[in-house]
Parts: sequence; structure tokens; C-alpha cells
Amino acid sequence: MLEELTDLTRWSRSRSRSTPKSGHKAIVDDTDTSMTATSDDTCSVVEASGFDLKRQKYRRLDLDGQSLIDQTIAGMQTDEVFLETTQKLATLGQKRMSLEERKHRRRALDTLGIPNFRQFVMQQQQQQNLPTGPDSKKEEASLEVLRRKPTQVLQLNIGLYCNQACNHCHVESSPKRTESMTVETAARCLELLKNSPEVTTLDITGGAPELNPNFRFLVQTARALRPNEDDLDIIDRCNLTVLLEPGQTDLVEFLKTHRVHVIASLPCYSKKNVDRQRGKAVFDRSIAALIKLNEAGYGHPETGLRLDLVYNPSGPFLPPKQDILEQQYKEQLMDNYGIVFNNLFTLSNMPIKRFADSLHRQQQMETYMDLLVKNFNFETLNNVMCRTYVSIGHDGKIYDCDFNQQLGLAVGCSGVYEGGKTVFDITTLSELRSDGIRTDNHCYGCTAGFGSSCQGATV
Repeated sequence: MLEELTDLTRWSRSRSRSTPKSGHKAIVDDTDTSMTATSDDTCSVVEASGFDLKRQKYRRLDLDGQSLIDQTIAGMQTDEVFLETTQKLATLGQKRMSLEERKHRRRALDTLGIPNFRQFVMQQQQQQNLPTGPDSKKEEASLEVLRRKPTQVLQLNIGLYCNQACNHCHVESSPKRTESMTVETAARCLELLKNSPEVTTLDITGGAPELNPNFRFLVQTARALRPNEDDLDIIDRCNLTVLLEPGQTDLVEFLKTHRVHVIASLPCYSKKNVDRQRGKAVFDRSIAALIKLNEAGYGHPETGLRLDLVYNPSGPFLPPKQDILEQQYKEQLMDNYGIVFNNLFTLSNMPIKRFADSLHRQQQMETYMDLLVKNFNFETLNNVMCRTYVSIGHDGKIYDCDFNQQLGLAVGCSGVYEGGKTVFDITTLSELRSDGIRTDNHCYGCTAGFGSSCQGATV
């Protein structure tokens, strides 16, 4: 198998795609349907119908191969917050910025009289008369004896480069981020996948993961390792607009060929709300990309090609009930654009990175942390993703979750951005079972309301 991976590593290098260069409040019903009809293309999967006419209007073939990068960079250069954050990062460095952000959360909790996350959970256990010791029969509900279950999801963040720069992005991606997973690290991750049969999902994220030159190598090799999609669900966490970028015109067909599950970001079905959160013209491109996926068969139950959408609030509040919002999304997207999809996942905004910076600037950190604490749901502890996920950074460091990754809290670390295990330190993911899960004050975000994970609500 190692020889096969080595051969595929060579293939990746020879087939490497260049990164595109420059030049190329709650949901509200204010849907903008003003996009201009430019295509008479019909759906290639479903027979022509009234909904196909809607797709024809919004498919926007004129956007294919037109990069969003220049527009994103121009927006960043006139955004005072981005400019200040960039300067701060250059001056302080990632570690000091993460420590400062952590201090802001801690001060907010101190003002509210709230202890750290682990102590808070222990208090909740005592109030509910739940056992807290290591011999507890209710270990499943006890964070004090929280241990990893067998790893079900291997999540790879393969780089921070992105054609967008969303104001809620917890990984602070943008066209100016150059961090990227090397082919050697990618190959090692595939070795771990091969040696860890308990893993049932390979979750590839970024940045815009598709813009990493090793993305297709990872997908193709993983599918070769596990040809049956029931045995391995390969997820592409897609921002949608990347499907229209130069050099990506065949991306949808590639995803379809390898039976990749697309989980796409669409924080609202309203043009105004999406563009405010993700950048000007992002909504039009997202709709065109969704139609492109539908045309390939994605989102249609009979094809088995899964297309799920992700919602996150546009401000400092919690998501509504997932199933109710999903129905609302389906009605709005079908009625206005003829778009279908499988499921909607609702995610809470974590009080880290760009969103944390926004809260601090607007003096809302204390209010938001109070909201998270007051809506703490003990039942979510059974399904927090750190129990069954392993998250790998672009540099090969291993984390409990994607959020710990962005805060520099690696498995086995001695502190923020200090040490920790890498993919080259282990041969199978089962070796991590004895490592404790690292919690901190941002964990309140995963346990509030209906819970939050990369797969949506947890209860």
C-alpha cells in the first residue's frame, strides 16, 4: 500500500493544479430574484419542468471560469477591520493573538461569574445528581471522565487559501493566506486512513480545499482505498463559489465520479444576508453553483449524490431548530430558483477568530458568552464531535476538533501553539484513545441550544 501511495504522490505532483492567481440576525424572507437570465441550458438529470426554467434563469454560465479573488482582495483592502487584523497578526503573531482572544473570553466569563468549561459541567452534573467519579455508570454523560470513542471522522484542513474572506470565518481564510498541506503530509493522512478501519468519514475542509493542489490526490486515493461509499463517506466542505473559479470547470464532474458528498455553505436564502456576511456577488455565484450541482444529479434523492447545506447565524444569536429551518430553506430555494438539496445543518458561531474579534469590537463578547452559558444543554455532551472526530491541520498537527486547531491546542500540547502530536508520530488513529480531550472556554459554543458540530445540531 505504501508503494501505491508513493506512486499516487508522484501522480499528485505531476497533476498539481496551480492556485488561481489574482486577475483571473436570523433568516429573513427578503429573497432577491433580480439576477439576469443568461442561459437556456436545461437540467441534464431531471426531465424538463417548470423548475428547469427557473434553473435556466439563474444558472449564470457567464460566471463560469470568472474568478472572485480580485473582488475579494479589493474588498479586504478597503475593510478597516481586515486591515487592522492583518497588521495585528503581523505584529503579534498567531500565538499572542490567540492568547489575547482567549483572555477576552475569560474576562467575559469572570464578569458573569462563570467558571471554566470543565468546572461548569461538573457543577451541572452535581445539580442533576449525576455521578462524577471515574467509576460512574453514566460515563456517557460525564465530561470529567470523557474519553474518546473510536474515531469515526477524520477531518483534514488542507489549507487556509480561499477565494472568499467571510466575516464569520473561524479559520480566517482569504486569498492572502498561503498555508497549505504538502503532498507528503497528505500521503501520511491517507496511510492513517488505511490503518484505521473504524473511520467511516473523510471530511476535507479548508479554506477552499479544492484550491489545494493535493485535493484531488486525496479524494482519488481515498476512494481507491475504500471504493464503496457506504464504507467511506468522503466530504468536500465547499463554499460553492469555488466551482466557478478558473481551472475548476470540471470539478463537479470530478466530485460526481468519486461519489463525493458535498456540504456547502449557504448562511441564508437571502441575497442581502449572504452578501453582507460572505462578500459582494457571493450569493449569485452560490445559486449558480448549486444549480450546476443539481444538473449533475446532486441533491436528487434517486441519484445518491448528497448535497447538504450549512446555515450559521449572521450575528450573536443561536440557530433556530434545524428541521424547521431546513423546511424553510427547501421551500424558498425551490420556489425561487428550482434548487433541491438533501439536508440543512445549523451551526453556532464559535466565539473565536474573526467572529470573536467582531464581538470584542462591538462590546458583545460578554453578552454572547452569557447567551451560550444560559442555553447550555447537558444532553449535547454525549454527541460533542471531539469524542469521535480527529482533526488534522495543514501542517500535520493533530487536534480534538477544528476549533481547537484554530486556537493552537493540539493533542498532547503543553500550551497554545506549544508542541503536540503530528500525523508522523502515530501509525493508527486508535493510538489517540488514551489522550484526554482538551477543553477551553470556547467549548460553550458546541453545547448551547440544540448543540453544534460540523454535522449540524447534536440533539
